[in-house]
Amino acid sequence: QVHLVESGGGLVQAGRSLRLSCAASDIIYSINAMGWYRQAPGKQRELVARITSGGRINYADSVKGRFIISRDNAKNTVSLQMNTLKPEDTAVYYCTWSTRTYDYWGQGTQVTVSS
Repeated sequence: QVHLVESGGGLVQAGRSLRLSCAASDIIYSINAMGWYRQAPGKQRELVARITSGGRINYADSVKGRFIISRDNAKNTVSLQMNTLKPEDTAVYYCTWSTRTYDYWGQGTQVTVSS
């Protein structure tokens, strides 16, 4: 079974940057979209950023202008550059890749932003 593996999380001070990356353990064909979600303690999982196979991108309002999602088709990875981090960005971040028939999820990586 194919797994998604996130990396790049950690503890950072407010105002600093982190870069998350997500790679698959094997090739996944016919990917429609790649994205990042996050879940803070006591809150529902929410979409952070998403990029479709056609290159369409959407962001949560709370991260617009600060986060950048990108994909590397040659390396089969998706990344999330997070700038000007805020304490409210603290959450477990999950990578997800969607095909027509299945959604793949990573195990999550913790991002903690201290004030």
